[in-house]
Amino acid sequence: MKSMTKDALLSAFGGESMAHMRYLVFAVQAEKEGFPNIARLFRAIAHAEYVHASNHYNILRDFDEDAKVVSGAPIGPGTTVKNLKLAIRGEEFEVEEMYPIYIKIAEEQGEKQAVRSFRWALEAEKIHAELYKEALKSAEEGKDFQIKGKVWICPVCGHTYIGEEPPEKCPVCGAPREKYVGF
Repeated sequence: MKSMTKDALLSAFGGESMAHMRYLVFAVQAEKEGFPNIARLFRAIAHAEYVHASNHYNILRDFDEDAKVVSGAPIGPGTTVKNLKLAIRGEEFEVEEMYPIYIKIAEEQGEKQAVRSFRWALEAEKIHAELYKEALKSAEEGKDFQIKGKVWICPVCGHTYIGEEPPEKCPVCGAPREKYVGF
C-alpha cells in the first residue's frame, strides 16, 4: 500500500474512532437532559462510526507496526445543543473536506479497498450531518427529536436510515435488510 493512502486510512481510522466515543459520551448527556431520542440517535450513529473505523482498520491488516495516528476532532463537550453543533461540524468536515480528498488520494494510488471504504463512510456522513441538524432544531426548542420507528445502521458500510423497517437492501453497499441493526 502506498504511504499516502496508508496515512489517510490511519487518520480516518483515528477520526472515526474518536467520533464513536464522542457520540457515546454525547448520548449520556442527552439522556441527562431528557432527550432520549437524541441519545438514541447519538448511539446509533456511534455504531455507524464504529463500522467506518473497522472498515478502515481492516484494510491495514497486512501491517505489523506501531503508528502514530493524527486526526482532528471537534472537542469541548457540553450541553446537548453544543454537542450536536460539534457533531455537525465534524460530519461536515468529513463530507466537505476529508473524505473527498482521501478518495482522490486512494484513487490516484490505485487502492481500491480504501476508495470503497472512504466512499461508504462519505455517504453515511452526509446522512449523519442532516440528522444532527434536524435534532439540533428540536433541542434548541427544548424538544426531543422525533423518530418514527428505529434508527437503522448497515453493519457493512454504516448507511443510516430512520423508519419502521430498514430498506430492502442497503443503497450504498447492497447488504440485505436482515443485516441492519436497529436502535
